[in-house]
Formats: sequence, structure tokens, C-alpha cells
Amino acid sequence: MTRLLGHDAPWREWHAALGSARMHHAWILAGPQGVGKGSFARIAAAELVAQPGVAQPPVEAHPDILIPEYPPATKEDEKKREAGEDYNRKRSIPIDEIRRMQHRLNTRPTLGNRRVVILDTADDLEKNAVNALLKSLEEPPAGTYFLLVAHRIGRLLPTIRSRCRILRFAPLEDGQVDLVLSRAAPHTDAATRAAAIAAAQGSPGVALEFVEEDLAPVHALMQRLAAEGDPDLALRGALATVMGARPSRARVQAAFELARAVLADNLRAASPERQARMIEAHAALVRLGAEAPIFNYEPPMLAMEMGALLASASGR
Repeated sequence: MTRLLGHDAPWREWHAALGSARMHHAWILAGPQGVGKGSFARIAAAELVAQPGVAQPPVEAHPDILIPEYPPATKEDEKKREAGEDYNRKRSIPIDEIRRMQHRLNTRPTLGNRRVVILDTADDLEKNAVNALLKSLEEPPAGTYFLLVAHRIGRLLPTIRSRCRILRFAPLEDGQVDLVLSRAAPHTDAATRAAAIAAAQGSPGVALEFVEEDLAPVHALMQRLAAEGDPDLALRGALATVMGARPSRARVQAAFELARAVLADNLRAASPERQARMIEAHAALVRLGAEAPIFNYEPPMLAMEMGALLASASGR
């Protein structure tokens, strides 16, 4: 059986339910971004549709495992991205994709008597898609199971949460993150690896983004901003420069994760007065991260905003 690094408690709960007479039909996989919830969902889905002695197709090609997808980028999207426009547009599984999924659920499974729906980033679904999903959760077809992956479970409607069992995922230990990096990015130098592990706070996905997006200089500047302040804007300007004029969506998202990690990493050792400033800055970063896709911030301005919030935590 395929295993995922760490997460022993969710595995035990899942397999206890899988072996019981009454398996709940809907599950929320909740926890920090990048700790392996999506991989867990795919392994769990394969276990649900498995049949003794019957070979099964890979999860992504399995006819009885449905994974509603984000809409593909259009040529116009690519042109805008190349021009540095709309770099961080909010993406969500559209209502039409949810309706196609519901139509499939009204047919019989292809290979067995079970069907599984995996919804990645279920906490980012738009309102009309959430309402459509709720109907499916309330009246699931026989043999249908839902696995909802959520980084911010509080953003899911209470009516969604009340119909699901929740599996909670914790950050991994640094040694486990290091093992993931050694497998996925074996040629990473020691200094970058150490910085990535420190910044990841137990999230292998964040650590890999750190390496892939070359975020070491971004991280170093963020640490200086939080420690030294920035009265003459020099550090903020440097941060905007190293972020780049046209950063990818992944780079922007990783930068937000890094900024929050910098604040969280120094919170315990800070004085009560500075802790209050850091908590305020952290809350403001969360709001900025939610607003950025909606208001389509210019990348340099966004970097300056991040830098200002980090500098505010220093109190200098």
C-alpha cells in the first residue's frame, strides 16, 4: 500500500473508518498548505475504489475518481501574463465544472460500485459552486464519497462542515521536510536547503516552492525588514526588486507564505509589545493576500505593502 510521509493520526482514523460497516460519505482534509493533504486524498480515493484482485488505472485517469479542475489558461490569459497583467487572478473551480461533476454522479460507476470526488482547495469555491456542492453532500448518490481539501477550514460554510468528517493535518517535522527536499530537489545546496526548511514551518510544499522559485534572497530581506524596520524604504525597494516586475502566481503566493512564516517564527521570543505588533501585521498580511487577486495589485506595489507590514512588526 502506498504511504505518505508522516500524518500517522489521519491515516489511523481513515483506515479505521474504511474498515467499518458504515463509512461516512464526506470528508474534509484540513491543515496548512503544502503538508500533503492533496496526496493523501488521492491515495485515499484509490483505496476506496480498489477491488481485490482487480488492477486499477492511475488515480488521475480513473473513471470513478472525479477531480473537478480549474479552467485552463486561455491565449488571452497568456498574453496578459506575458505583459505582467492579471498576474495573481483568483482561480476557483467554476460552477459549470461542479455541474458536470454532478451529472456524472447520476450515472453508474464504471469499474465497481464506488465513485470518489476530490475537490482541491475547496475553501476557494465561489458561492454558487458551494451551493451546488451542498446539494450533492445533502443527497449523495449511493456509493459516492467526497474528499474536500481545505487550507482554511474556517472559510467553508458551517452547512458544509456539518456534513463532513474532518481529518486534521499538522506540519511535518524538519527532518521529514528535509527528506522530501532530498528526494524532490537533490541538487539543492546546503544553505538554500537549510533556509527552505526553516521558512517552511513543516510544509514540504512551501519548502519546494522556496527552492523552485529561488526565494532565498526574498526570505533574507523579509527577515531584515521584520528585525530592523525600514525608515528610508531601502529594504522595501530591494524586496520589490528581488520579487521581480512580473512574478508568477506561485512566486507571489509563496512570498505571502514566507512573510507570515517570518512573523510566526519570531513570535515566541518577542516582547509582549512586539508580539501585539506582529499579530496585527500577520492579520493584515492575511487580508492583503485575500485582496490582492481581487484588486489586481501591481507586483512592485504588492511587495512594498508586504515590506511595510513586516517593518511595522519591528517597532523601529
